[in-house]
Amino acid sequence: MHRLTIEVDRQLYQQLEHAAQVHHLSLEAECRRRLSGLECQSRYLQALLAELRADAEEEQWRAPDDHPVV
Repeated sequence: MHRLTIEVDRQLYQQLEHAAQVHHLSLEAECRRRLSGLECQSRYLQALLAELRADAEEEQWRAPDDHPVV
């Protein structure tokens, strides 16, 4: 799994924390919910998410098979 570190200002962080509490989620789960849902209004974030998904798919494609070739 890839780890993504982002920097956010204090106000946005507090908004994310509040939303996580309202939805009974962890902060990470709230961020994932927003990124995966239609709430992602930023074109930059949409492009970033698409790039991360493409990287994950490429990594899975390049991963060696668990089954040895006989």
